[in-house]
Amino acid sequence: MRGLGASAIVFQQIGKGDITVMAEDKTGEFKKPLDKMTVKELKEVALAIPEITGVHGMNKSDLLSAIKVAKNIKEEVKKKGSGTVREVKRQIKALKIKRNKATGEKNSKMATIYRRKISRLKKKSRKVA
Repeated sequence: MRGLGASAIVFQQIGKGDITVMAEDKTGEFKKPLDKMTVKELKEVALAIPEITGVHGMNKSDLLSAIKVAKNIKEEVKKKGSGTVREVKRQIKALKIKRNKATGEKNSKMATIYRRKISRLKKKSRKVA
């Protein structure tokens, strides 16, 4: 993979309000969004910006935030997940009742399906919290 060399940060509008920050190499060819770049590529971009020091000791999240601060790019806060913890726990309780009913009726296939859904919802509740 070829390095970016003297690269620039470019905004590309995808939809009505969505703006993606792209890295552009010296030929003017668009590479990929900053969030999708590897640490090695981000270090090359950061080295080209004189305001950023200590590039080699930074990890990916530090590099992204430093580049965005240097280029006055607003960081968008991502939503952790949809719904609240209470909603998810309510769904888990309902599924546990269905699972217990399926287990009592000796329907192992449905009990397994409900168990897997409960497991997914538990993971979702951890992300929401």
